[in-house]
Amino acid sequence: MQNFADQCLDMAESILGNNLGSINEDGSVTSVENESPRIDESGHAALAIGEYYRATGNEMHGDFDLVDLNARCITYQAFNNEEENGLAFSSLGLLAFGANKQRNEVWERLLDPTREKLDTRLLARTDYDNHYQAFNIAKAVARFTLGLSKKDETGKLIERFLARIDEKSSTGYFDDHEEGFGGAYDIYGIFSFVFIRQSLQLHGNLNLRERKLPSLRTYAEKYLKLIPDLVRSDGMGMVYGRSIGAYGQMHCISLILQGLRDGWITEDKKPMFLDALRRLFYYFFVNYLDQEHGYLVVRDSERATVNQHTTRMANFDAARYLCQWSRLAQSIGGELAVAYNPPAKNMGRFIICNKDSKKEQGLFLYKDPASKLHIQMPLMGGNDALTSDYLTFPHCPGIFDWPVNQYLPIMMPELTFGEHTIIPSFYGRRCTTGLGIRNSFYFRFEQPELITKEKKVINGLGSCKVSWTFQGSKITSDFLFTVKNQVQMDKMRFMIAVGCPHSRYRIGTTLCLGEEGQRANVVKDDFQATWQETEVVSDDPKYRSYHGNIHYLQTLMRDHPLIMRPNQQYKLTVSYEPHVVTAEG
Repeated sequence: MQNFADQCLDMAESILGNNLGSINEDGSVTSVENESPRIDESGHAALAIGEYYRATGNEMHGDFDLVDLNARCITYQAFNNEEENGLAFSSLGLLAFGANKQRNEVWERLLDPTREKLDTRLLARTDYDNHYQAFNIAKAVARFTLGLSKKDETGKLIERFLARIDEKSSTGYFDDHEEGFGGAYDIYGIFSFVFIRQSLQLHGNLNLRERKLPSLRTYAEKYLKLIPDLVRSDGMGMVYGRSIGAYGQMHCISLILQGLRDGWITEDKKPMFLDALRRLFYYFFVNYLDQEHGYLVVRDSERATVNQHTTRMANFDAARYLCQWSRLAQSIGGELAVAYNPPAKNMGRFIICNKDSKKEQGLFLYKDPASKLHIQMPLMGGNDALTSDYLTFPHCPGIFDWPVNQYLPIMMPELTFGEHTIIPSFYGRRCTTGLGIRNSFYFRFEQPELITKEKKVINGLGSCKVSWTFQGSKITSDFLFTVKNQVQMDKMRFMIAVGCPHSRYRIGTTLCLGEEGQRANVVKDDFQATWQETEVVSDDPKYRSYHGNIHYLQTLMRDHPLIMRPNQQYKLTVSYEPHVVTAEG
């Protein structure tokens, strides 16, 4: 792993060299052109600097005084109260320079008012039900380890974090939704465990760390075991939910390396995880790093990401992770290039994240090695933002795409009844999956009550049965609606987005559509909708994905009323047989 460690450190040094100059005298960070700065960027910069110091022991990076820069960032973050995560990141960045504040050079650079402010802010905390609870744990670690408090709250906060996982999930998956409909079983689960484990590594009490690791392992292992099934043949990691793209790669890589370091991966499974790690890293390296200039690209003329992820933040996070990977790789040792031949067989399975009397939520995975089609289909509520990130359609960038920060009814019917616009997504009942005829896989669920795109269940309106069938590269979707009383449907809309990988930042094995496209075919349509004129959105910045540009939107629509009658079924069946090729042809 030494070559991997050296490569990570080289990239981290390059990224830092391109971004440390953005840190101002007051510790704020200057944003890149056409982006608005965020207060918490200083915290992310402080932790990146701290991780670089842990990896190298260097207090200078070229002409940059890292101790001084870190002190500036921490000071700025201490006196700006808006962002909880910035304070957590900066407190770990301070700890990275030493657990004993008498021998911590960054602490020595801080003025008394800053030290007092840090003491106050590290003590104050709001109780959270989402991933912000991980930031409380980091703050508690910093406060106790630096000797600002004799009482260590870390253990209690970890227990509370884990207890709330059980409250929101019947199978132990982390729901990042604080309240409301719930069901955000996404990348923030992986991030939370990575961040908590990193915090514990800096804890001054080794015994507490050893006591809490088994409890964390019980839950973190669920995600760890899931990663090999998530990673596509081209190395793409988690592709559904918010905040993916580069972060969908980085968080997964970190969890694998932490698992290898902590002995959570058995010897017989190591080749499989090392293969996944190698593909995840190579995809990240080629698709998001500008090799010529040495910085991370998450937003440009063809690619976008969530609004809260600025380019500066992503670059500092990448530098932090690369330094962490370098340290972990040296600790793990051995070779990264271990021979592994994955079994060439189809896979279709449904991972249940939560099942109660009202709803079932989870993730359906399908893989066809022959066509290289690899699908992640979430059946979950997600966060409150109205986007397509959590809709229940086959998420497969390059083949089945959707735009960032936009809502479109991708590959599923959207029915409008007066003020309510419903879509068969977010939850199900009687979820079943299994083998069908001719070695096909099916995934079926029901919605006893229809739900709006804002995740509001409308009692008494109607119900829906959904069935997805996968046979090789052929996919068939079947939506069956019934209403409980006669009602007027004002409009039906169904959309397909056609995109492609980034024209420059992509590897040769990246999946994309061939000349024949998705080969969508409407098999049955009781709504009597018609295809609208194809909308060209290549130059519209609103329609970019995490991975590449969206070029066309195809809309099947009924734009005039339909009287729907009880005891009558209304079906829409659409099949696809995408022409899957790779970027290199």
